[in-house]
Amino acid sequence: MTLDRILPNYFLKENKKGSTYRILILFFLLCVSVLLVTNGEIGPLAGVYALSFLTVMAFFAIGNILLKIRRARLPRPEYASPISVLIALIAVIVAIYGNIKTKPAYLLTFLTYFFPSILIVTAMLGRKDIMFFIAKILKSTKKSYRKHIIKGERSLNLSINRLTEQQFVFFSKGDDISTLNKVMMYLHENEVTNRIKIVSVLEEYQNPTHQFLSDFDALDRAYPEVDMEYIIEEGQFTPQKVDELSIRWNIPKNFMFISSPGERFSHRVEDLGGVRLIL
Repeated sequence: MTLDRILPNYFLKENKKGSTYRILILFFLLCVSVLLVTNGEIGPLAGVYALSFLTVMAFFAIGNILLKIRRARLPRPEYASPISVLIALIAVIVAIYGNIKTKPAYLLTFLTYFFPSILIVTAMLGRKDIMFFIAKILKSTKKSYRKHIIKGERSLNLSINRLTEQQFVFFSKGDDISTLNKVMMYLHENEVTNRIKIVSVLEEYQNPTHQFLSDFDALDRAYPEVDMEYIIEEGQFTPQKVDELSIRWNIPKNFMFISSPGERFSHRVEDLGGVRLIL
């Protein structure tokens, strides 16, 4: 979640052994807080974890259904029929209801953690707008107070610049302008950036079509606020190529995207090491 910028990058700091110790400390503190809130009683503690686990299972089923609807062409090693997924979802919902009906007090403890978590994630997703709003408030203050907040305003602007300068990568198969436009709309709605590399991995004898280059130019004019760069990489699109580009450009693989691969794609999506699907 932190790599996807849903939680602050503060938690990504590593120690000398390469461990993200701040995440471990936070998780430990959350576990201790649950223990204190439930007074160390096994019943409430088990109830909270049961509701958490069942909620995750429900989201797995919902995610599976969404994949069947929106990613029907996506190759997958395992397949579950729609009816079996629906039965599983209903069973999980019944289990959640049973837990709540048996001990309603456990739900209150669960929501004590659930709602703050949702608020934090929502704030992180909308942090660019929140930062801009705070910056406008700081600018609107009276001149007599400006000297006291000028440092905070500069720090806020630096944070905004760091967010928007993070570069993203989209691996294109020679997609048409409608697909490229969907990519730009996705980034605008879900990511905080104004820089993107559109990359085609082609064999030595291959070249992008004139239509694709024309579509790219049209899209570049349609999004003047976004720094778009088109790059041709020689070779084959493989997990090794993704690793190479991630290291060369210093762009984490979770900031790289592909559209849904076809049946002839010789690798599984999970082999790409965190590259995300957006279409």
